[in-house]
Amino acid sequence: MEKRLEELLTIAIHYGTSDIHFSVFDEEIKIEFRYKDKLVQLKKQEDDLPFFRYLQYKANLDLGNSYLPQTGRFDVMIQNERVSLRFAVMKSYRMTSGVLRILNAQNRIDLLSLTYDQNVIRIFKSLENHRSGLFVFSGPTGSGKTTTLYTIMNQIKNKKIYTLEDPIEVYSKNFVQLQINEKQDLGYSQGIKQLLRHAPDIIMIGEIRDEEAAKMALRCALTGHLVLTSIHSSNCFLAIERLIELGVSRYQLLDVLIGISNQRLYSSIKNQSKVGIYEILTRKGIGEYFKNEIPKDFIPIQYAIKQAIQKGLISSTEAIKDLDE
Repeated sequence: MEKRLEELLTIAIHYGTSDIHFSVFDEEIKIEFRYKDKLVQLKKQEDDLPFFRYLQYKANLDLGNSYLPQTGRFDVMIQNERVSLRFAVMKSYRMTSGVLRILNAQNRIDLLSLTYDQNVIRIFKSLENHRSGLFVFSGPTGSGKTTTLYTIMNQIKNKKIYTLEDPIEVYSKNFVQLQINEKQDLGYSQGIKQLLRHAPDIIMIGEIRDEEAAKMALRCALTGHLVLTSIHSSNCFLAIERLIELGVSRYQLLDVLIGISNQRLYSSIKNQSKVGIYEILTRKGIGEYFKNEIPKDFIPIQYAIKQAIQKGLISSTEAIKDLDE
């Protein structure tokens, strides 16, 4: 079983994917991973069904309560490197779905390999020079927001970084990570209160999904901390409007918001890595937007995607869905 696990993880890491999907129907099982925005099915092996049960055991899931959605995590050594894994299982009437995620896949990426755009790299590198403010990473589901966020944080040196996440997506030894636990009365408000006692330089709030998380991110930025966070949105302007919907005022955003990025993640034509395509709204552009002006130096993500296609960096077939937005 350990050999099969090492084989699957080696394949996933080689193709730059962090998720391996399992679909169990009666006594049949299908194993797939996502590559170039498509699910690729792996060749079946006789022990794949027992292997699925082995993963449940390794993740310490309750096999006697199989109808309850469950998530567990465990570590393995692959090629002399510790790999952290999360295994989530959910059962429906006749099918069981499982997803094995490589949690520390983002730790393998450096900022220079994240994007070809030198201006984007310059802006991301400059974040460590800010003493306070709010920077928001936005994009649709699966666009690589977490990858970008952790890549930037892993390359910031000589700063005390604390994170508050629900749940922790990527484990890193480079910063202190705190996970929301409502059962233990550890929500965003209590979590932020605990983090502030440790005098952090940078606070990362995993994702803004509700009003409480939005207000806590703003509160930290207003108290003189650099706050990095993410939000689900298809462009920078909609990210601003989403924050306003969650109770943050325009005046407050104008005061603390130092930038917003929006992104997509594609397979590189040149190699088997991933490449990020970004649009970034700077503080100057945010001010122009609030004055109902068109930001002068802003490059929309659709234009950036077209440029990447013309330069032969990404496939138009993979990017077409984003150009039609």
